[in-house]
Amino acid sequence: MTRALLTGNAAAAWGARLSGVDYVPAFPITPQTEIIETLACWIDNGEMPGRLVTLDSEHSMITAAGAAAATGVRVFSATSSQGLLYAMEMLYTVAGWRAPFVLINVSRGLASPITLESDHNDIMAARDSGFLQIHCATCQEVLDSTLLAYRLGEDARVRLPVIVNLDGFYLSFTREPVEIPEAEQGSRFAGTFDPENMRFRATTPESQAVAVLGGSPYSYFRYEIHLAAENALTVYDELAAEFAGAFGRDYPAVEAYRTEDAEYILVMLGSFATKAQGAVDRLRDAGWSIGLLRPRLLRPFPAATLQRLLAGKKGVAVIDQNLSMGRGGVLHTELLAALYGQAHAPPVVASFIGGLGGRDISAEEFYEMADALRRATDEGRTPPPRLLYTRDEIREMRKLQAVAHVEREELNERR
Repeated sequence: MTRALLTGNAAAAWGARLSGVDYVPAFPITPQTEIIETLACWIDNGEMPGRLVTLDSEHSMITAAGAAAATGVRVFSATSSQGLLYAMEMLYTVAGWRAPFVLINVSRGLASPITLESDHNDIMAARDSGFLQIHCATCQEVLDSTLLAYRLGEDARVRLPVIVNLDGFYLSFTREPVEIPEAEQGSRFAGTFDPENMRFRATTPESQAVAVLGGSPYSYFRYEIHLAAENALTVYDELAAEFAGAFGRDYPAVEAYRTEDAEYILVMLGSFATKAQGAVDRLRDAGWSIGLLRPRLLRPFPAATLQRLLAGKKGVAVIDQNLSMGRGGVLHTELLAALYGQAHAPPVVASFIGGLGGRDISAEEFYEMADALRRATDEGRTPPPRLLYTRDEIREMRKLQAVAHVEREELNERR
């Protein structure tokens, strides 16, 4: 095993290489492009077998990925932000084909306005497509989750494509120490893709065309995808245990940090959860009874595990790096649905929204969220969703609005 400083993008490329991918359909988009560049360099230099083909769009890229996976080859691709949205039609389509492959998404905020920085609105838009979702907090997790994703999606009880998500810039271009398994180790864990009845043979052609179905059979097929996704919870737990035995790194579906004796819990996805761990440590030093839960899986949603870990807690603060317009944070809504009607559910589940467009969440803001949560539980009420924003930021935005207003008035006068 080799230890090296890798970006999240390089870790994703290593995950694909160690998994022995056969085919990489690709289209570049910031901040994902480095993944494809790295794979192209390895393939061109003869360091990695397989074929990389650049397509004319993300839509055709996912079409090619699904079609190739349906012939029984192991497929890898990557995208980000607007690219994921451009591919959205085909995300639903290839999941319906039950064609397993791995798609890396490097999360980036969506237009408009345009940003190159990270948040989770892109990946949340794919929540109901049929793709499974694994969310990473470190570069090591990116590599390891890619290996896990192939085993998960290709399992006969699942047979669904998988998205491995990492935060743009915060992980994609940040170097961290990563343990790279030897090729034999990676190959042994990833195994080979057994397509069973998914195959293409020129000598014995067989149509796998998509039928046009009415209500009853359509409902049956869609429900089977749902059941397969639910199966993935059990399969993931088995694979995580096998991975821990092989590599010594444990990746439960929900990571619990200092939660056993905690009265208050923070819940969040992605790389900012590492900052939340630091805040939990500082709050613990100050006498707070607080912990952190980080779901690695968003689809399937590990509801039973979260219900168990949150039973009897006084209050929960969910920190979303996304905003569902007119409703609030997606993770907050998901968790409320999982906790509703549970006998020992926390009485207060507060919603905070931050980190949009790459905005930082400071240590002080984690402390303020914890304080707001404690006050809410003392008062026995759940506060409305709150956007993390400082007074200085508000003053700056108002100044910009005032300048824009003056400029508009001057333009109207000249006209």
